[in-house]
Amino acid sequence: MTKRIDQTSRNGLSRRQILKATAGSAALLAAARLNFPAGAFAQGAGPEVKGAKLGFIALSDAGPLFVAKDKGFFAKHGMPDVEVQKQASWGTTRDNLVLGSEGNGIDGAHILTPMPYLISAGKVTQNNQPTPMYILARLNLDAQCISVSKEYADLKVGIDVKSFKEALEKKKAAGKSIKAAMTFPGGTHDLWLRYWLAAGGIDPDKDIETITVPPPQMVANMKVGTMDCFCVGEPWPGQLVHQGIGYTAVNTGEIWSKHPEKSFAMRAAWVDKNPKAAQAITMAVQEAQQWADKAENKEELATIMGKRQWINCPVEDILDRAKGKFDYGTGKVVENSPHIMKYWRDFASYPFQSHDLWFMTEDIRWGKFEPGFDSRALIAKVNREDIWRDAAKALGVAASDIPASKSRGKETFFDGKVFDPENPAAYLKSLSIKRADV
Repeated sequence: MTKRIDQTSRNGLSRRQILKATAGSAALLAAARLNFPAGAFAQGAGPEVKGAKLGFIALSDAGPLFVAKDKGFFAKHGMPDVEVQKQASWGTTRDNLVLGSEGNGIDGAHILTPMPYLISAGKVTQNNQPTPMYILARLNLDAQCISVSKEYADLKVGIDVKSFKEALEKKKAAGKSIKAAMTFPGGTHDLWLRYWLAAGGIDPDKDIETITVPPPQMVANMKVGTMDCFCVGEPWPGQLVHQGIGYTAVNTGEIWSKHPEKSFAMRAAWVDKNPKAAQAITMAVQEAQQWADKAENKEELATIMGKRQWINCPVEDILDRAKGKFDYGTGKVVENSPHIMKYWRDFASYPFQSHDLWFMTEDIRWGKFEPGFDSRALIAKVNREDIWRDAAKALGVAASDIPASKSRGKETFFDGKVFDPENPAAYLKSLSIKRADV
């Protein structure tokens, strides 16, 4: 067919016909470039595979995965067969990552940032068998919450836990149990809860019992009096307030402003086997994060997140806080909160290695890793900020949106403690309540 056209063109096709055909080819080429990762078309090879199985927990910070699927960003970048599958708990997410899709599990997930480290080191896996993981992007900053039962409504507990500490001591003296719920031992919610309690002189291992509850079950458990306080991500703290079961004591951004939260991680074996596909998925996630962070998209974002296959909850439980309006349920209402969930702004998507070092240091503090553990060596293997950078450049992300350094530098917490990534041991020494012998 091609030969015949070529011959015909020599035999007198008009100049207009030739120009029209050339323009059509150019348009086709431009369309193809739009639908594949930059450079892939020119090299004649797109992603190695068309799909992957990604897990998520019903939380607002999984929003970029919902958006990437619903708005067609995975398909746009050559990955039309990506499946985004709901997981029952973080323990289930871990187990399915260990299995991999070949074993009926998953290839990657929306995940608590410390978990890829705990899984890679074999600290939370069956028989302590390591499953190497890579973090490809951070998914969000801020906007988790510590909530307190309405049993303590009159205290209006906030960032300062002094009154809460006294109330807990009275309850304990009366022979009643005291429980604080988080979502996975050593995970982000566990660490925010522990930091807040310990900063106020409450030992999270001795003065209170910490229990593990999956995020979507937090509200129902507080309703029946299972716990005194809990830490989890949106929309569950907002729903708790709407149902009058408890109130928000702290937005975690008040503990550490612009703190890292969830990550997008994949099995190292999958990424090593499918590097182009991993970059394409990362590009889709980055594009979804940019979309989700725009103020004009917040209502549509809340509608997408509320869908049955995603969070499966009323949009009104999501919308206000997604827009930055936080009703704490105590009479305190913050409009345009600086601690709104950030998906892209303030380098939210970039996985700073200094932040992973803080999570590792806190997990040493509470006994999840031994004091002499070589955190930097594990971070060098797990944190693939290089893949993030390559994806961002291929996507055409502005240079001003790509951090110059792998470290965000010193971080200051609400109680005045400072984490210097150059000297994590000094930070550990400065903390009075800890399990690590430093």
